Amino acid sequence: MKITLNTLRHLRQTLQAVRTGTALGSCAWSAATFTVAVLATAVWGASPVMAQPGQWPKAQPIKLVAVFPPGGSVDQVARILQPALQQQLGQTVVVDNRGGASGSIGTGQVAKAEPDGYTFAVVFDTHAVNPALQPSMPFDTRKDLASVAIIGTSAMVLAAHVDSPYKTFADAVAAARTRNGVPYGTIGNGSLGHLAVSLLGRANNLNFQHVPYRGGGPLMNDAVAGHVPVSIGSVFLLKPHIDSGKLRPLAVTTSRRVATLPNVPTVAESGFAGFDAPAWWAVVAPARTPPEVLRQMNEALNAALKQPDVAARLAGQGIEVRGGSMDAARSFIDGQIDTWAKVVRENEIKAD
Repeated sequence: MKITLNTLRHLRQTLQAVRTGTALGSCAWSAATFTVAVLATAVWGASPVMAQPGQWPKAQPIKLVAVFPPGGSVDQVARILQPALQQQLGQTVVVDNRGGASGSIGTGQVAKAEPDGYTFAVVFDTHAVNPALQPSMPFDTRKDLASVAIIGTSAMVLAAHVDSPYKTFADAVAAARTRNGVPYGTIGNGSLGHLAVSLLGRANNLNFQHVPYRGGGPLMNDAVAGHVPVSIGSVFLLKPHIDSGKLRPLAVTTSRRVATLPNVPTVAESGFAGFDAPAWWAVVAPARTPPEVLRQMNEALNAALKQPDVAARLAGQGIEVRGGSMDAARSFIDGQIDTWAKVVRENEIKAD
């Protein structure tokens, strides 16, 4: 007898009928069939919590938690993915914003969620910084969360006010070698921009003086007004002001140049070989989510990221699509946690 998933379901239903007496009048059952039915019931009952192949997703919404408030890049990335994932999975995908504490509040809720394959999170690069800056978080980033896929990466841009004396990145570096140094603004204390410049400064004995702001809006207001001579932020945040001529791009923090800013050199090619500090976005899930469900979600995400409209919309946010395997995602995130924990420790950086 060829045993398929539908066969097992049918046999289990029939066995239940036998047990209740509703099928006692039937003489169609052979000893072999009855044995298979018993085995099917045993298999089905062995792991009642685990999703069985072909059972996920069921007819219930899949929650995609955006761990920052509406309007930011995490929210926009989640909403770009939402319709494509619905198409791939054949079920409703709901974006749920759970912001606060640099993404750790929403991430913590996902870490504690039922690992049934119906709760995932879209996280930002702060996901790798928070363990060092917030050691009292009520969850373990490595142990309590499974890395599903890296959505994409983006450069940060170091830019100067158009009227500043810094015409090139080399000009800013030369000034940072002096006693007065170079003040630079970021979106906040412990942000990736703060950590990236701290890493660059400490490794090369450069005097960059951090000026933290509470978000991208306040930072850009002062940067455009010339109140802070240098700023660092995502391509998405700075490019409109670069295009308007208010800010002059000096360098990007990724190992390769950015397609939307092709004439802007990287920090690495400006005399600091090997420097690479990308912003990034990823999807994670509760750690005990069944491996088969994680695999299917990884496949759905990779298929969604290959859709031309999805890639184009992410590119509009300055994001280069990445995708890839779960192992690659875990390795990347673990490496980011290790890198930024060292920077936080060596520079004695504290959360606001």
